[in-house]
Amino acid sequence: MRKQGLLLVSMIGIALSLLLVAFVAASPQPITITDMGGRKVQVPGAAERIICAGPGSLRQICYLGAQDRVVGVERMEKDWHAGRPYWIANPDLARLPTIGPGGPAGINAEPDLESVLRVRPDVLFLSYMEPARADALERKIGVPVVLLSMGRFATFDEAVYDSLRIAGRVLGREARAEQIVTFVEQARKDLGRRTASIKEDEKPAVYIGAIGYKGTQGIESTDADYVPFAWTHAGNLARQVRQEGHLFLDREKLLALNPEVVFLDGGGLALVASDYRRKGGYYRSLEAFRERRVHVLFPYNWYATNIGTALADAYAVGRILCPKRFADIDPDAKAEEIFTFLVGGSVLDAMKESYGRLGRVADFLSAE
Repeated sequence: MRKQGLLLVSMIGIALSLLLVAFVAASPQPITITDMGGRKVQVPGAAERIICAGPGSLRQICYLGAQDRVVGVERMEKDWHAGRPYWIANPDLARLPTIGPGGPAGINAEPDLESVLRVRPDVLFLSYMEPARADALERKIGVPVVLLSMGRFATFDEAVYDSLRIAGRVLGREARAEQIVTFVEQARKDLGRRTASIKEDEKPAVYIGAIGYKGTQGIESTDADYVPFAWTHAGNLARQVRQEGHLFLDREKLLALNPEVVFLDGGGLALVASDYRRKGGYYRSLEAFRERRVHVLFPYNWYATNIGTALADAYAVGRILCPKRFADIDPDAKAEEIFTFLVGGSVLDAMKESYGRLGRVADFLSAE
């Protein structure tokens, strides 16, 4: 009987050991990644509780479809929700605890550490923080800090692909990251295929005004690297003044350039409309305003680049400038397709509520 008891105990022990081995094997194992700051970081496999801070960080997590793992967001995300499709599509994020102010003042700054620790994250995703500061933060809170990036500010930078892949690996969403890269690249190639063969002397001279830059701006605010123009090979007049980057164009210079078509960023539309009512003579000196060729686009540079909005704007630009080459494109339908793929929900109506129909002629021109 004693031998039988010992045998039973031994068998139970073996069974428990096998169960423990199976449990350990099935549990996600820690992985080591190299983040966008070049830092090697060990993170838990398939992290379940995450925090995102800094421009573009939360956006990338939403693109990856992992917004349900977010346990805290920045105050800026809650206070300024218009114009960012990833936030519009996920209203429940507004109910999460606040982990810091965010916004421009929060770049390269620590979030509120007490608030971060209170929500017990497995991983903290941060963008645009110096690697040394990220190391110090990680030591301070004892939570892995992974640096992400949207690349160069106010434009589209392929560095975002690497960032999405890093976040995808941490979250076990590698396949989704590759789907996003493929989707964006296919759209860019489609835009290029439709427009690359247009001869320079056949391109209308175009201008984008009212681009946000450290706040809302008026007609003078423009960009030589404006992404929807670059992707559609449009004749961007700002490049005659500067080859790259944002600039404030002198009003007299704008008169001299005299664009055939003007586009206005929806974020600064109200400023331009107000200015037009006060200084209508100046605007009517511009051909585009006299001929009512002034079109409104959605603002895409809002807490770094909203990639889906940039793509939607580009298709609207293509349809306006090259109607025959984009005859099969309905800008609204295309925008809906793009937004739905990237953020998992329909946000077009909300964007229209804030900025009107994509590509429309500016309403204030009809008020005369």
